[in-house]
Amino acid sequence: MTQREIIDSFLDNKNLAIAGVSRNSKKFGNIIYKTLKEKGFQITPINPVAEEIEGQPCLKSVMELAPTMQHLLIATHKKDTARVLAQAVAKGIPYIWIQNGCESSEALKLAEEHKVNIISKACFLMYANPTGVHRFHKTVTRFFGGYISK
Repeated sequence: MTQREIIDSFLDNKNLAIAGVSRNSKKFGNIIYKTLKEKGFQITPINPVAEEIEGQPCLKSVMELAPTMQHLLIATHKKDTARVLAQAVAKGIPYIWIQNGCESSEALKLAEEHKVNIISKACFLMYANPTGVHRFHKTVTRFFGGYISK
């Protein structure tokens, strides 16, 4: 699959899990969760220490996801990304997006070894009908040739 086909799979499905959703409303893991819910995505939040996020029950691990879950957005700290990615591989999740800034060389190597359909080094919100700063980010990224359009 091309990177654009993987992106379109995320945007067309609207059902995804997010590992790294924060209880702190000022952290990116919480912001992306709330923003995508407002855009109509059905989100399953994952946080190993939270019972709920914004009133929604929270899973402790990727391993707790339903077998039907096909899409995982990883928004964890880089030191945790490889562990979460390994769980996703073990779980058989076919589409994984590592949020820009969350990737690690270990995680990217693991994804390559397992031939995962992956997006990394890209902001999910820049592709999901962006508004505000993410719309500007998309424009700048397109200008400099980093936007994945094909």
